[in-house]
Order: sequence, then C-alpha cells, then structure tokens
Amino acid sequence: MGARGVREVDRQEELKEFLRSRRARLRPEDVGLVRSSGFSGRRRVPGLRREELAQLAGISIDYYVRLEQGRGGQASPEVLNALAEALRLDEFERAHLYALVRGEDVRTVGEHRQEVRAGVRALLDALEHVPAYVVGRRLEILAWNELARILIADFPALSRQERNLARLTFLDTSARQRYIRWQEKAEDTVAFVRLDAGRHPDDPQLAALIEELSSNSEDFRRMWSEHDVRDVTHGPKPLFHPLVGTLQVSFETLQLPDDPDQSVVAYLPEPGTSAASNLRLLAAKGAAS
Repeated sequence: MGARGVREVDRQEELKEFLRSRRARLRPEDVGLVRSSGFSGRRRVPGLRREELAQLAGISIDYYVRLEQGRGGQASPEVLNALAEALRLDEFERAHLYALVRGEDVRTVGEHRQEVRAGVRALLDALEHVPAYVVGRRLEILAWNELARILIADFPALSRQERNLARLTFLDTSARQRYIRWQEKAEDTVAFVRLDAGRHPDDPQLAALIEELSSNSEDFRRMWSEHDVRDVTHGPKPLFHPLVGTLQVSFETLQLPDDPDQSVVAYLPEPGTSAASNLRLLAAKGAAS
C-alpha cells in the first residue's frame, strides 16, 4: 500500500475493499439466504454476492454497486444502517463504514504535536507498581512511567518516531517475546490502525506509518489486507521480562476526558499474586539502577 493509502483520494478504494472483505466473510446460509431465493448456480466468489447483500439491505443492486465503487455519494444513515445490519458489522466496523462514506469523525491533524498534561504525567509516576503509559493518535507513546520503560521499551532511548506501539509490535524483534500473546496483540494493533485511518483519512503521518509497516512486515501486510476494525480497551495481556519470567496481568484503557485522542493504558496484576510481587521487584530494581 502506498504512502497515500489513507488520504482522501484513496478513500473510495478503502471503502470498496472494506465492503468486499465484509461480504466475503458471510455465507448465504449465515443470513438466511437459500437457493429458493433465486440465487442458484455455482458460486465464483466467497461469501455474499453483491446482489444478495443488496437484497438483504433493501436497496437496488445498481445503487449498491455504485456505493461499493465510491460513486454512491453521501449515502443516508438509513442506507448505511441497513448495510451494517446485513453485513453484521460490530460497533467499530459500523463507525468505520460511516467514516468512509460520510466523513464523520474525520479531523485534519496535519503536524499537530500532542501534549500530555502535567497532571497526567504525575498520575503515571504515582503508579509505582503498575506499568502505565499514555497513547495518542497513530498509537504514539506520549508519556510513560518507570515500570512501563522496564517492561515495554526503553522509551527515553528511542526517537519520537520510534515511540509508537505499532512500530514496536511489528518492527521490534523483542516484541514476540515481550507479548506472550503476540498474534492477538498484533491483530488488535492493525485493527485499531485501520479504525484510526477511517477517522483521519487525510493524515500524512498515519499514511507514512502504514507505508513503513507494509514495506517492512509481512505480518502487517497480511493482517492489513483483512480489513478488520476494532478498539480493544481491556482484557488479559500477559507480558514477559527476562528477570521474572511471565507476568499474568490485564490491561485497562482510560480515555482522557479533555482529549479523546489520548488514553492512559495500565497493566494490572491480581493482588497477592506472583505478578504483583514481581512488578514490585522490577520497580525496586529500576529505582536502584
């Protein structure tokens, strides 16, 4: 995918591929279509045909073809809701469809530099035994505490460009050891990058990030081609550190109310577990170094 892949001029291509990928994952029998519906014969494509989806959504096949080709204009919310229902889109996929067709939630960010409030930085430092960081647009790491530096990456030693969760996940050779469930972490990362691309299709920095990852990671290219979109904000995320081994922790994401593009991410152990004691041990070693 070229560096212009998420710019406004390529939004039509993104919409086309997204709709095709969502059609491909559904079988006619999944949505109650049978041969008696008039769609018989040997299938040449996986998943739903265009005419089948149009029937399910209650729109004409001609209009759906125009929409998929980016020639459908500003489709109404009623049409998009019908398509979302027919395709069984989840909340993130539905929002992505709206962003691609209607431009909703799209903001021009340009070279805007994201700043973290002093109070938020103080909050991170107060979490002595909890790895935590602030993530912003394009999955950039904007601030961190000492335990996050020890467990995730040596952020002070990285350039601003390198302090990015997507780059660390796909281009840092230690990531597959650090994230015990690397495949899940990688898939969630790509799904969020695509969601961000739908919200900000004219962001050249995001386009450059996608180009870099596509050029340097076969895994990223494969996952990107699947067109998944979602934002996973909590759940188990076990980590590994060579000094203490596996840490069974879960993560929580807290969006900052005065900047929806910034979130605090914290990795929490169950109280009284070995993970909790090992995090205290790592914190002590970090303080002593």
